Amino acid sequence: MKINLVAFGIARDILGASKTDFHLADDNTISALKEQLIKRHAKFADLTSISFAVNEEYKEDDYLLNDDDEVVIIPPVSGG
Repeated sequence: MKINLVAFGIARDILGASKTDFHLADDNTISALKEQLIKRHAKFADLTSISFAVNEEYKEDDYLLNDDDEVVIIPPVSGG
């Protein structure tokens, strides 16, 4: 299955691009996506607080992704 991955901030830096096609293996949950991101880019393991939005709506780890979904990686935010 292919999803359209969009990344901001540190997530974009880790991926090396702001947008990319990402192919998921057997499991198509947000949790599985996180695991695959960590396998491909170990620095994702350092992001303790990361959120995902699918087609412009925040989703939990057990959400099932569909082919061609737009998945936005929302990294931890700090400010002041």
